[in-house]
Amino acid sequence: MIPGVLTVAGSDSGGGAGIQADLKTMLALGVHGMSVITAVTAQNSIGVQGAWELPVEAVRAQYRSVVDDIGVQAVKTGMLSSAELVETVAELIAGTDAPAVVDPVGVSKHGDALLAPSALDSVRTALLPVATVATPNLDEVAHLTGVRVESEDDLRRAAEAVLAYGPRWVVIKGGHLAGDAVDLLTDGSQEHWLRAPRHDNRHTHGTGCTLASAIASQLAKGQTVPEAVMAAKEYVTGAIAAGFALGAGIGPVHHGWNLG
Repeated sequence: MIPGVLTVAGSDSGGGAGIQADLKTMLALGVHGMSVITAVTAQNSIGVQGAWELPVEAVRAQYRSVVDDIGVQAVKTGMLSSAELVETVAELIAGTDAPAVVDPVGVSKHGDALLAPSALDSVRTALLPVATVATPNLDEVAHLTGVRVESEDDLRRAAEAVLAYGPRWVVIKGGHLAGDAVDLLTDGSQEHWLRAPRHDNRHTHGTGCTLASAIASQLAKGQTVPEAVMAAKEYVTGAIAAGFALGAGIGPVHHGWNLG
């Protein structure tokens, strides 16, 4: 049976991030992708021109429709713009017997806010505690914990601050630091430092969504968390290297780079 992975996230009309990036990643990694759309965005290579959140009832109905009939082997969350949505999705995940990868999306690649400030506390108290793996970038770490990462030496302190909210594992993504692209995966007792060369390519739209979806896909196939994160890091590094121009701004990573 092909494993099924459910993404709970926003739609990116430009196809580089969000639901679209998640489903492309899942296809490239050999799992069956399913979706719960939480918001619709008008978005392109330049930025986000508009965003419309779906009602909680619509999100809950989509989730139950998939999980109750088809079932899932992993869940991945992305854009959850309000406290009510965050709390609803956290409740749904808590009742689902499958690993959950939480990407606490705060802003888009272009700097557009995708999470209401009032929802931050719900992410801390409701969503992170049900996460098998949380995947914040450095800006999201700062907003969630107040810890500002200036160098690789700060990654461990950032991980400890996020783990204090209850996820089993955290990947602190250090892609915004200078030098090699280094991430720290830890559960508080064991550490895995993941390094990759930095590619000189500005077309990196969708990297966060892609990494989280790749981790969920590998977990659905039965890999351990360290195995899944290492495989996902390799996949997203290749996708960044193959990122391509699209429109007038920042293009997407290439989700199908590994398919030849």
